[in-house]
Amino acid sequence: MTVPIVRRQPLDDQELHLLRLLADGLPTDAVARRIGMSERTVRRRVRAICDRLGVPAPISAVVWAVRRGLL
Repeated sequence: MTVPIVRRQPLDDQELHLLRLLADGLPTDAVARRIGMSERTVRRRVRAICDRLGVPAPISAVVWAVRRGLL
């Protein structure tokens, strides 16, 4: 019996929204205001996204998401 492989989305909707704002060229402070978080929280979440995806920088995370058709 084979077990189907379930692929999980590595990013949730809120994380994709954050990346979308960065892809639009918004600086961290503007992203923070737009989504109602502190700048520090935004930076921490972006760093966590980068770590999870194994990429070195936020722009790399944006590129990763674009290449997969998520943005």
